Amino acid sequence: MKKVSELEYTRLPIEDFGKEAAAIIEQVKNAASAQEVLAARDKCNDLIIRWETAEALSYMRYSINTADAFYLAEKEYYDEVGPQAQNYLLEYTKAMLATPFRQELEEQGEIIPLVFRSFEVELKAMSPEIIEDMIAENQVVSQYSQMMAGMEFEFRGEKLPRPMLMKYAKSPDRATRKEAYEVLGKTLKAHSEQLDGLFDQLVHIRDRMAKKMGYRNFVELGYYRMGRLCYGPEEVKQFRENVRRDIVPVVARLRKEIGEKLGVEPLMLYDYDLIFPQGDPAPKGGKEEIFAAARAMYHDMSEETGKFIDFMLETEAFDVDSRKNKWGGGYCTHFPAYHQPFILANFNGTAGDVDVVTHEAGHAFADYKTADNKFVVELGVGGMETAETHSMSMEFFAWPYMDKFFGEDAGRYEFMHLLDALSFLPYGTIVDDFQRQVYENPDWTPEERKAAWRKLEAEFRPHITFDGIPYLEEGTRWQYQMHIYETPFYYIDYCLAQTAALQFLLESRKDYADAFARYVRFLSQGGEKVFTDLLEEAGLRSPFQAGALQAVAQESEALLRQLEAKLDQP
Repeated sequence: MKKVSELEYTRLPIEDFGKEAAAIIEQVKNAASAQEVLAARDKCNDLIIRWETAEALSYMRYSINTADAFYLAEKEYYDEVGPQAQNYLLEYTKAMLATPFRQELEEQGEIIPLVFRSFEVELKAMSPEIIEDMIAENQVVSQYSQMMAGMEFEFRGEKLPRPMLMKYAKSPDRATRKEAYEVLGKTLKAHSEQLDGLFDQLVHIRDRMAKKMGYRNFVELGYYRMGRLCYGPEEVKQFRENVRRDIVPVVARLRKEIGEKLGVEPLMLYDYDLIFPQGDPAPKGGKEEIFAAARAMYHDMSEETGKFIDFMLETEAFDVDSRKNKWGGGYCTHFPAYHQPFILANFNGTAGDVDVVTHEAGHAFADYKTADNKFVVELGVGGMETAETHSMSMEFFAWPYMDKFFGEDAGRYEFMHLLDALSFLPYGTIVDDFQRQVYENPDWTPEERKAAWRKLEAEFRPHITFDGIPYLEEGTRWQYQMHIYETPFYYIDYCLAQTAALQFLLESRKDYADAFARYVRFLSQGGEKVFTDLLEEAGLRSPFQAGALQAVAQESEALLRQLEAKLDQP
């Protein structure tokens, strides 16, 4: 068993990829039987596995040190040739959709209809005429990512990466929280010309791609690029309305109460990260203690999760130390040729460190469980809303074990976690609707974009004020929400998943074993069923139905009241 650091990286030249792909395409086109099509498909899946493994390994090694010249060059290589590889696969997709053996393959169960549906969406998401634009998009995204990774924030005599600065946003001392946000705002202000300029470039590149493909704007193309198979902009519009109507009032009421307990009026953005006046719960130990607690938790949770965490720890599949030039976010990826998940994070001593071994490990567990699924190459673990359900639900299934991480503060963590989960829904909805408005109005000025953000904040988070916070009061909170630059229209997936995860939490309070079994089945099927079908099978309500969040809001608030009552007991 190799450690992640020992996995061999070899560049797959685009010339070799192209030759193999061309031969596979010809084999599909000239196939005389369904079996010959299947043989070509096997070859293509093998090619995709090798390509995705090389690309993911190079990106991982770049992200752990964005100043590494070799892996920076490799990342730039894949940024440049990746669209060409996608175009080869597009031709394969066309050949598969045109094969006269499609019906036979579907009827025999050799290739399920959902695979062909996904191929149809791929055709709508890519065209040879936008290859140069895709390369340009990748280059601008890389400029933004490198700028954010290298940005340092001077705070009380130290130069900190943003994840370490944000540790101070949870300080029980209001002056410290305020100072941290002032430093954040002033530093971003110093880069405002770049932040506005890079985003403007991305908006126009993406708008140009959409129009070349015959779409009115990037919104439609953006949804196809996300590979969504069971919902579109109209369903998401209904979801946003559900959040506005049923979640926003509950969050505003709960957050007003928190503000009163903190003794602050009005509730400022720099008060929002703190829940308890005495300070929010933090892990009782550092990295080693967190990983030891995670191992004990997953062994107790189930035999499968126990084997999974052992594998992750033995292969050293985590990089969690925050340092300069390391990518500033967190993610889980996997290297399919090795059946190896990997998690990157930036520990900073807050409860977010524990979320890494619950949330990101939920992603990794899904990769681990679906590695041998028959259609995993084509369908993966599912759409991003499905993938995020895996991770967010695991956070809640970890609740019975929070004493291993927080000791006597486990109850306070649960209250904070649930309140944060509910509070996230309005924020995530802002991110999504902001992107919709921006791409429907690609010629907006930076000032118009910022005004749109301020208006959405007033609608979905009326209980918070940004007044007096340098730069951020202008409507720029979105500029360090990296998804907006890097992966447009991804963010709503977190919100959709959060509604499913909250339902799993509520079900687990009634019957943990039954809820967990339903969760594992949901996760194990990967992308072989669409999100709405998986929800129905698990006994959960679709967030796209009108009024779907009313019960979630009411029951979550009731649970918060129960948790709060326990905390108030002597």
